[in-house]
Amino acid sequence: MRITVFGATGRIGAAAVEQALEAGHKVVAVVRASAQYDREHPSLEVVKVSGLTAPAELVAAVDGAEAVLSGVGPRGRKDGPVTSTSTRAITQAMRETGVRRYVGVSAAPVGPVPPDDSLLNRAFIHPFFGWFLKETYDDLALMERELAGAGIEWTIVRPPRLVSKPVTGVYRTALDANLPRGTSISREDTAHLMLATLTDSSTVGHTLGIAY
Repeated sequence: MRITVFGATGRIGAAAVEQALEAGHKVVAVVRASAQYDREHPSLEVVKVSGLTAPAELVAAVDGAEAVLSGVGPRGRKDGPVTSTSTRAITQAMRETGVRRYVGVSAAPVGPVPPDDSLLNRAFIHPFFGWFLKETYDDLALMERELAGAGIEWTIVRPPRLVSKPVTGVYRTALDANLPRGTSISREDTAHLMLATLTDSSTVGHTLGIAY
């Protein structure tokens, strides 16, 4: 499969690139022109762009892909509406080139709190982070709403707190729901699920909760 990966310099995107190459896929890694990106591989093509807000600049990266995977997201609270604006441009480029399949990443707090979650999570942890990162989650929610009307075959993965550790491929998932007591997941396993989801038609038009 030929996969275009946006956010390839981020930790989820970088993990997706590595795992896709290991699986034998052809990968187009989209990176900012100002970023340093030294990864080389016979099946890897690197496309540098000035930004992710102009669809016309993304067409070449998307054209010919069988699927698009996006690990784009804010690196901090002050980054602004990074995800919604970039996803808007990516999906427009997809429509212009006829690419249909898209898997992106959001965050667990955008979804509902599981009714059988712990009291600590329901009463304190979820409300606190919902307040503390309100602008980030509002932007992710906007991105999800816009994807629903984008006219493509989309799936959104919603991880909780992200950690870094080697990929295991062992985790829980839930369709259109968050997982009770699902407090963390690695970036590497998030990328693993995103890649596995690319060919899973049962997830089209749905969100996927993931956690250990």
